[in-house]
Amino acid sequence: MEEVCEGKDFSFPKHEEKIVAYWEEIKAFETQLKLTENMPEYIFYDGPPFATGLPHYGHILAGTIKDIVTRYQSMNGYHVTRRFGWDCHGLPVEHEIDKKLGITSRNDVLEMGIDKYNEECRSIVTRYVGEWEKVVSRTGRWIDFKNDYKTMDLEFMETVWWIFAQLWEKDLVYRGFKVMPYSTGCKTPLSNFECGLNYKNVHDPSLMVAFPVIGDPDKAAIVAWTTTPWTLPSNLCVCVNANLTYVKVRDKFTGSTYIVAESRLSELPSKKSNAGLPNGSVQIADWSPFELLGKFPGASLVGLKYVPLFDYFSELSDVAFRVVSDNYVTDDSGTGIVHCAPAFGEDDYRVCINSSIIHKDDDLVVAVDGDGCFIDKITDFKGRYVKDADKDIVAAVKAKGRLVNSGSIEHSYPFCWRSDTPLLYRAVPSWYVAVEKIIDQLLECNKQTYWVPDYVKDKRFHNWLENARDWAISRSRFWGTPLPIWISEDGEEKLVIDSVKKLEDLSGLKVTDLHRHNIDHITIPSKRGPEFGVLRRVDDVFDCWFESGSMPYGYIHYPFENAELFENNFPGQFVAEGLDQTRGWFYTMMVLSTALFGKPAFRNLICNGLVLAGDGKKMSKRLKNYPSPMEVIDDYGADALRLYLINSPVVRAEPLRFKKDGVYGVVKDVFLPWYNAYRFLVQNAKRLEIEGLAPFAPFDQATLQMSSNVLDQWINSATGSLVSFVRQEMDAYRLYTVVPYLLKFIDNLTNIYVRFNRNRLKGRTGEEDCRMALSTLYHVLLTTCKVMAPFTPFFTEVLYQNLRRVSSESEESIHHCSLPKAGGQIEERIELSVTRMMTVIDLARNIRERHKQPLKTPLKEMIVVHPDMGFLEDIAGKLREYVSEELNIRSIVPCNDPLKYASLRAEPEFSVLGKRLGKAMGSVAKEIKAMSQADILSLEKSGEVTISGHLLQLSDIKVVRQFKRPANVPEKDIDAVGDGDVLVVLDLRPDDSLVEAGVAREERS
Repeated sequence: MEEVCEGKDFSFPKHEEKIVAYWEEIKAFETQLKLTENMPEYIFYDGPPFATGLPHYGHILAGTIKDIVTRYQSMNGYHVTRRFGWDCHGLPVEHEIDKKLGITSRNDVLEMGIDKYNEECRSIVTRYVGEWEKVVSRTGRWIDFKNDYKTMDLEFMETVWWIFAQLWEKDLVYRGFKVMPYSTGCKTPLSNFECGLNYKNVHDPSLMVAFPVIGDPDKAAIVAWTTTPWTLPSNLCVCVNANLTYVKVRDKFTGSTYIVAESRLSELPSKKSNAGLPNGSVQIADWSPFELLGKFPGASLVGLKYVPLFDYFSELSDVAFRVVSDNYVTDDSGTGIVHCAPAFGEDDYRVCINSSIIHKDDDLVVAVDGDGCFIDKITDFKGRYVKDADKDIVAAVKAKGRLVNSGSIEHSYPFCWRSDTPLLYRAVPSWYVAVEKIIDQLLECNKQTYWVPDYVKDKRFHNWLENARDWAISRSRFWGTPLPIWISEDGEEKLVIDSVKKLEDLSGLKVTDLHRHNIDHITIPSKRGPEFGVLRRVDDVFDCWFESGSMPYGYIHYPFENAELFENNFPGQFVAEGLDQTRGWFYTMMVLSTALFGKPAFRNLICNGLVLAGDGKKMSKRLKNYPSPMEVIDDYGADALRLYLINSPVVRAEPLRFKKDGVYGVVKDVFLPWYNAYRFLVQNAKRLEIEGLAPFAPFDQATLQMSSNVLDQWINSATGSLVSFVRQEMDAYRLYTVVPYLLKFIDNLTNIYVRFNRNRLKGRTGEEDCRMALSTLYHVLLTTCKVMAPFTPFFTEVLYQNLRRVSSESEESIHHCSLPKAGGQIEERIELSVTRMMTVIDLARNIRERHKQPLKTPLKEMIVVHPDMGFLEDIAGKLREYVSEELNIRSIVPCNDPLKYASLRAEPEFSVLGKRLGKAMGSVAKEIKAMSQADILSLEKSGEVTISGHLLQLSDIKVVRQFKRPANVPEKDIDAVGDGDVLVVLDLRPDDSLVEAGVAREERS
């Protein structure tokens, strides 16, 4: 092995850069794929990001999780194809081009030409691919960029067509109107998921508007409340709740008569202040500004006709402008009466359909165009952006004498996450997947999946599926996969194309690209004959979420290629993304796989949380409230960043406040101690040659297992336990449990094995014993590197390349090695005994410090009290020399009588029992505290006890040992400390016969 520098001179980032170059030189990733090509497949789906922006911590986090799992599975005997993917279509790309070219409306695109616009979009799709590859590779992630997949590739788009055709055949596709959040900035509807990405607190108008009831003897007007004046020109009805109580009142000062919900009367304004009127008043007192004319249920209002506010929809007078009812109306705001404009509210649309004011099959008149401006039908406001027209609409209402009250309200309102413009709820014609038909199947498929953490599956995702709505999959845009629907001029003939070949066969044209500008001109002759003309494609393209949900099939061009590979390995084994994808990618994959095959798309899923800035706020380039990923990597290395991220709440779908100091803490607490143990091995192996002895060559595993040294046995067993633990946790996809275990293992390696074995490792106990100790340390370090290689790919490679110089390891890279097998000689007794030994040492040091007795002062006797005879035999036998040497104590006396030096008392573990027992906690706690010494001893022996009908385990009860000082012995002469498990009694009385031994100890040290 080559000499290595001191830890303070070892640069983790610089060595990582050398490893990157080494991997490229030996084609390490390609070789790993080649070595495993005949092994079983492990199918991993990588969700495609947009390449129009640079990678951030969220991408690095998800990429690290994916890399750890796929490296682990590769070393575990699987062939894991890893191809990077790119989301190429949709709003993010179009929005960039709109900004670049100053495009503000749909007509601008049509005037420019869809061909030119789409090619502009294509030109920026791969703008940052080079930067992505650089950052992703530098983080240590192995993934194939050369054979990547793109959602704009012909093969991927063809698979999307095939998927849609399958849904069509299953009668899961329909065309209809749906009120959706609509972005006027991007000229397209958004999914509910996208709608929730950008809420802001805004001030909007708050109006009460009068709708005079036709034929009412008191000339009463129904009063409705709205915060969207721009919807009033499209009003077709007003809605009440049939079960609420309403009142008719006359304003004593103006003579106006109004109808409102009784509980909202206090909100009705009058010229005389009504501040003193209690909310929900049943009795209208004399001092009220209103005179009560009647009280009645909402049901009695249904069917009343009223005078329209505007006459833009007068053609619907026979069926519209009347009172309807629905339970969505509440009395917690407004007037308890809602004005309905079916094109601009989901409930409005539903209520008008249910009340037969409009019909599903009707072509709904939407009075606002795609740019958010009124159409010509709204003559007084045509061409005006609706939000800008609000004030003039309010003025028009006032001029008609219909304005009861006006003001403003502050509320949370959704904005477009791309253009940052306010969203309008607007009815749009769209093609839908009938998700509501398959909700039961979705819920069943979800049960077949395994999630970390499981509560995201069982609560958040389950609830989302349970309340799923039909999915609008089409967008009236340009850069996307076109819908493969061709329709005849009379609308009677519809044809769905499921492949390029089918389109070529039916049209007689060669097709080499499926984007709009290359296929919109293609027509298909009607099968009914030439007199029926031709079929033309509908204008819409797919929502990009449909494409990303198609990824498990599209990236391998299924079913046109790789059918056997897919069918033998579906569902895929693993996916991982952020919590937000429960309503995004995870959802769209689940919908399509369930609809297509009646199966989930994946078997195992890790869901990560959000990485926030150190102050708990969202990371912001503008605020510069976080360090760049490359800055952190350049300072501390990618391995440290990887361990920092996965050893945090973020891997359990909780938020992480990113702190650069935390990454440094990983270097200090994990990598430097690990490196120092490795350096100590190299130094002492080289020392053998310097002293003229044979070069170091590690003993084989069989020889190591024959070692009679207790710490060799212990560290070999602990290493086996590390392998078993990592395998167990990785098989359960619990990445976050590995780092704490590794931290403890390395601490034990350096502070117990290396420290207590310095004399052996330095050759002071003979050459053969030295070689045994060095070989043990070598084996432990090599095994640790292999088991940790998926987590810290760089550092383990650095160590492996030097360690393999003296072994028979033939693999060029540690990542080509097989993961160590679980099992071996795991000796739980010796592991537990050494753990307790360290507890004994810590407790004894604590007593020495308390009594100001330095370690150089020899002491005569230490008594170790514990009921486990096996441990007592170890501490007084094979571990004795280590304890005596460490504590400078002549005699160690074992004692298995727990009552000889201590009294016992029991206390409940409230943190464990509280939630479990609930109200019974008080009585159970009382009985636990009343347990006798005999009861406690019986509990420790059996491990369980029944109290008040509750079966409790030993872990539910804390056993406290209180020291009983022998009679006539002062505190300064003897003291004891326990941890609830072991009790250490230290004889502090000076003994002149030990002074000489103490001096000798000082000279040795």
